[in-house]
Amino acid sequence: MEIENREKEIVKTSIIGIIANFLLVAFKAFVGLIAGSVSIILDAINNFTDALSSIITIIGTKLSSKKPNKKHPYGFGRIEYLTSTLIAMLILFAGGMAIYESIKSIIDYFNNRELPSFEVYSIIIIASAILVKVGVGLFFKKRGSTIDSDALKASGTDALFDSILSTSTLVGMFIAKYAGFYVEGYLGIIIGIFILKSGFEVLKESLSYMIGNRFEKEYILEIRKDINSIPGVLGCYDLILNSYGHNKNIGSIHIGVSDKMSALEIQSLERDITMLMYHKYNTIMTIGIYVETSNDEFTNIVFKSVKEIIKKYEYVLQIHGFYIDKEKKTINYDLVISFDDENPLETINKIKEETEQLYKEYTTIVLYDQDFSLS
Repeated sequence: MEIENREKEIVKTSIIGIIANFLLVAFKAFVGLIAGSVSIILDAINNFTDALSSIITIIGTKLSSKKPNKKHPYGFGRIEYLTSTLIAMLILFAGGMAIYESIKSIIDYFNNRELPSFEVYSIIIIASAILVKVGVGLFFKKRGSTIDSDALKASGTDALFDSILSTSTLVGMFIAKYAGFYVEGYLGIIIGIFILKSGFEVLKESLSYMIGNRFEKEYILEIRKDINSIPGVLGCYDLILNSYGHNKNIGSIHIGVSDKMSALEIQSLERDITMLMYHKYNTIMTIGIYVETSNDEFTNIVFKSVKEIIKKYEYVLQIHGFYIDKEKKTINYDLVISFDDENPLETINKIKEETEQLYKEYTTIVLYDQDFSLS
């Protein structure tokens, strides 16, 4: 139901944006054609691209809510990231057009030295349009933040930059009408550069999500806290989360359990964690098990020795999965190494060699875990 309500809110918000932008297109095109102002006509075209971005948002929302199928078992949630990318391209197009048309306007002015003719009603219409655009932009950003929609937030950012562009047009109209100076082309170039910057920022963020962002640290800490609070869990490690759209995650984690637990008790514990992750965090979670032997004196001595060794290496974030197989004569553990370490395998080999120097009768097996969620 939450997903359905979110979809309805996105569609409803986008429809409001489409209606508002088409009204702005009509008014600005009318004023621009009468006054012979390239900047106002450009502003109208820009509003038309905003309407297109809202249409793209609706289409993207509808497609992303499709049910998983055999070919796409993880669903279509990531289409929202593609939607944000397309909107970013529209923002970049608007910025490029603003600069291009502004340069043309400057050239035309120097060729014929004619200023656009603005009436008072034209100024009133553009001023009103700016207020409407600011309202639409703030509304989109607020709704986007409330329902966590990157596409709506991107559209809101675009709308607010459009209002700045319109403001520059209004300033140019005032100066042209009452001071007789031409400035709108120069203002258009400056605003166009800012619009391009905004477009690149939206594009960077959307592409980053498509590549695969690390989840927020606070979110990870909350998950670890909840899992560690379940009776029987002696620690949780190797948390990996992959996003497949809004509130659609698939992940895995290892948990430490006592070597005294039965298989039935471990299965019950695994189900508790699975249900917690599914209902609270909208995550389908796969769980691995580490058995922690706390009553073996030799194991405890070796573990303390290894912890002393890794203290010398600043990029080692965590050690876990520690166990000793006395029959096979192996010491086993996993190390999480920070991405700041330029040669993590070399670090692991050094730690492995130091461990084997202390316990020469044993072979040390160290697994390298990437820093998916710790730092």
